[in-house]
Amino acid sequence: MSVLLVLQNIWWLLILIGVMILIHELGHFWAARLFDVKVEAFSFGFGPRLFGFRRGETDFRFSAVLFGGYVKMAGEQPGDEAAADPRSFQAKPRWQRLIIAFAGPGMNILLAVGLLTGLFMVRYPKLTNSDDAPTIGYVAAGSPAEMAGLREGDTIVQIEDVRNPKWQDILLKEVANAGREMYVAYLRNGERLQTMVTPKLEEKSGLGASGWEEQTRVLVGGVMPGMDAERVGLRQGDLLVSVNGQPIRSLSKLHELIRTSNGAPVQLVYERSGKQYSVPIKPAYSNADGTGRWMIGVQLERPFVITQLGFKEALLESVDQNIKSASLIYQFLQGLIERRMSAKSIEGPIGIARLSGDAAREGPTAFVGLMAMVSLNLGVFNLLPIPILDGGLILLLLIEMVMRRDMSMQVKEAVFKVGMVFLMAVVVFVLYNDISKLLPG
Repeated sequence: MSVLLVLQNIWWLLILIGVMILIHELGHFWAARLFDVKVEAFSFGFGPRLFGFRRGETDFRFSAVLFGGYVKMAGEQPGDEAAADPRSFQAKPRWQRLIIAFAGPGMNILLAVGLLTGLFMVRYPKLTNSDDAPTIGYVAAGSPAEMAGLREGDTIVQIEDVRNPKWQDILLKEVANAGREMYVAYLRNGERLQTMVTPKLEEKSGLGASGWEEQTRVLVGGVMPGMDAERVGLRQGDLLVSVNGQPIRSLSKLHELIRTSNGAPVQLVYERSGKQYSVPIKPAYSNADGTGRWMIGVQLERPFVITQLGFKEALLESVDQNIKSASLIYQFLQGLIERRMSAKSIEGPIGIARLSGDAAREGPTAFVGLMAMVSLNLGVFNLLPIPILDGGLILLLLIEMVMRRDMSMQVKEAVFKVGMVFLMAVVVFVLYNDISKLLPG
């Protein structure tokens, strides 16, 4: 990776993280001001103050370590001398402190909903078969799906508690249930059957995989120069129908048929303008992307259309997608705790920098989509009942509201210290996880 590319990735990461910090801390700041809590500092980053300005009683500053930020309120920490001040955080009623604590992650969640809503009003890509019944177009040999008795052409009508699911619902269940049985009901030749599928943990992604793929049409998205696809006249937009008489109903099916040819010529049937053509085509072995595989020289895509949603439809779709994504985050964390899933899919600063740069180079819509995803993850993570995070403070306040009295100062200080140690351990782990992905092997 070139130095310029690394610098670009860092720049876009700072923009991404900067927006997340600003929105999150503004939530705390506005809520604190609403309840007349004295805000001593609004900081981008942690550690020593680099520069800034003072407005009223608040010091708006940039600090040395830019990954993060905080709003410092008077009397916020246990044992703070300013706690006796009537405008201190601790002096306010618990319900007000609860709102102040929730306002930060709440703003991140609202930002995620708002970004996707605006994005869908401008550009909403929709697969042409997204409203079709989810039919299996490919089952990998030896996969959990095959071992459960599923075949190409089966239509899934229920997965776990979700009836008449879309394929997106199936994917969400699959990735979050590594090592856990899932109930699957399906139709085959008009008969309703049922089975149990146990997704296996994919080492590379750290997520569950069942080895199935949705049935879809496969189109030529582009033709690589100098390869056989160009020689036989394939063009962008051609529909791939079959290889050696076997129908192509998924991207993976085509990859499998080309791979198992071992370089022998295959008979390809494709459709253009309603007419079918049959041509012999010879795969060539390529290691250009480091994977080492047989290729015929086409870039593949699934058929989709670009539409624009009205505000109400865009908002409802955004809320729906964010709810599903938040649910997936909690299911993934549960899988980590139960040691069914791997933390390899977690991205730290290095991984997010790479994703930020890639998304920015792809275009504004990709970057806005990434920003919405990161904002939702930040909001959900901060709501976890972990000491020192907003969720830990919310939990303590709820316990005190039930008890109708404050916890002892010793307990609060101990909880704060445990939370700090835990957070540092998470930071070290995430950085190690990031670096390990860059190392060979």
